Amino acid sequence: MWLPLLLAALLGAALWLLRDGQRLPASAAFVFITGCDSGFGRLLALRLDQRGFRVLAGCLTPVGAEDLQKVASSRLRATLLDVTDPQSVQQAAKWVETQVGGAGLFGLVNNAAVAGIIGPTPWLSREDFQRVLDVNTLGPIGVTLALLPLLQRARGRVVNMTSVLGRLAANGGGYCVSKFGLEAFSDSLRRDVAPFGVRVSIVGPGFFRTPMTNQDSLETTLRARWAELAPATRAHYGEAFLAKYLQVQQHIMSLICDPDLTKVTRCLEHALTARHPRTRYSPGWDARLLWLPASYLPASLVDAVLGWVLPKPAQAVC
Repeated sequence: MWLPLLLAALLGAALWLLRDGQRLPASAAFVFITGCDSGFGRLLALRLDQRGFRVLAGCLTPVGAEDLQKVASSRLRATLLDVTDPQSVQQAAKWVETQVGGAGLFGLVNNAAVAGIIGPTPWLSREDFQRVLDVNTLGPIGVTLALLPLLQRARGRVVNMTSVLGRLAANGGGYCVSKFGLEAFSDSLRRDVAPFGVRVSIVGPGFFRTPMTNQDSLETTLRARWAELAPATRAHYGEAFLAKYLQVQQHIMSLICDPDLTKVTRCLEHALTARHPRTRYSPGWDARLLWLPASYLPASLVDAVLGWVLPKPAQAVC
């Protein structure tokens, strides 16, 4: 009885691998990528440029755009883009239209993101959440809506960079909230644009070593917020709390942050070049073996584990 089931499972896996490995014919299609100043966006732009794509790179700063163009081929074009500014988004969309012409836009990669303040929720303000949501959620929504007619013209693809923290909120701050929101937008968009031949994929990486996960930057931001807290709040948590919190954060980052960014960019490439792109990619060992399995566990169990890992306020109620 078990042998036929095993053979059927092996056959199914083999067929899936064959299907997953099929690629579209090589082409010089247009792909627009946001957040190309550094990290995943910059690496993907250079990789696609090497493969012959006509890369249109959105950069936040002139320095980022200039540095990228210096090391890329003459095919790559860069423009300034602030995804939080509707006027900047519209200007970039018009620029993309002049570049692609009647061919349309084959690929859009919504990569631009910020971490914001990673820390206890009671330390944060509404504005802290708003800033992260503007970049990580409303930014990709605005860019996608502005470019959707060009994507439909080319029967193209949208690839949204989310995170495993968009499946399991392991810390306070706007980052997890913003990625949960982008997950929801991606799911609804995928169904709504499928009749027009547009495919939508989600790439939700685990923890990787990028400028956004730089521990010095995260620590500086959180220490600055601690200094802004009311004396009563600092007394409630105790002077030792911040040091312990940062120590745990640093230990987790050093333990699971992967330095190999190509694990993520290979997934982004597959979503753009595969004949049958996957709906979801989860690069990183921690994503597949830790965070995603944990997201299916009872909330009470996850709360207990995270509550045990993180330090307690000095005046916590027992």
